Amino acid sequence: MASVYKSAKAGEKAENKSNGTVDRRINKQRVLLLSSRGITYRHRHLMNDLEAILPQAKKDSKLDSKSHLHILNELAELSNCNNCIFFEVRKRQDLYMWISKTPNGPSAKLHIQNIHTMDELKLTGNSLKGSRHMLSFDKNFDASPHYQLLKEMFTQVYGVPKGARRSKPFIDHILSFSIVDNRIWFRNYQIVEKNPSNTPGYTAKDQDDITLVEIGPRFCMTVIRVFEGSFGGSTVFENPEFVSPNMIRAAHRREKATKYNSRQAAQTERKAKLKEAEGKESELSTRKVFG
Repeated sequence: MASVYKSAKAGEKAENKSNGTVDRRINKQRVLLLSSRGITYRHRHLMNDLEAILPQAKKDSKLDSKSHLHILNELAELSNCNNCIFFEVRKRQDLYMWISKTPNGPSAKLHIQNIHTMDELKLTGNSLKGSRHMLSFDKNFDASPHYQLLKEMFTQVYGVPKGARRSKPFIDHILSFSIVDNRIWFRNYQIVEKNPSNTPGYTAKDQDDITLVEIGPRFCMTVIRVFEGSFGGSTVFENPEFVSPNMIRAAHRREKATKYNSRQAAQTERKAKLKEAEGKESELSTRKVFG
């Protein structure tokens, strides 16, 4: 990780020398960030954390419709954005994230779970607000075609271009994307270098000694479907292992109902046996023994 960080800094310095004082922006990526109605406080805090991480993002008001998502292409065009992150909330508890390259696509729908915001975690890491970051991807992203497509989409959506609006010319944190258990885990780490003035016994070997301290937020994403167009179109990939949260809750309710029904059946059977025993006189009854 240290060699990658050093090479990125060296490449940036060489680019500045070649361009002189003129800052030529080649990667012009702007992201529209918005949510649907019914968003909870935790989902809203997560969206605010992503807005703080992405200085090229532009936040918009909530979208009333959940069925006509093609409106987002027009909103992105009006905001001069070529990427869009849309948080869709269902039943005030299920969070889905749409990532799209507007207006032509592709787009992906992901289910967000295990959400921990920066206010909840209270980690020791810290980074400059508006600073640029590096993107770190797991090697499993190159194993499947749909993961390769998602890697390219994450690079253009989450990558901060040089000279973007509200961005600082510093690289001091890393966004990590890892694939574990068929889920994409998102982490944010601060890059901590040893300072010669504050580190006793600093040597030349300590120049490459870089540590990572987690900042937050953290969450995991489950790929549901990848579309060819922006917020629709033909399906490029569909996750066969994804189970809807509604189906999981319905299965839990059926399990609880099965336990209740079995308990009621056992009680009914016990009452029937007691009533049957009352009708038959036992050989050890008082009347037969002492009668």
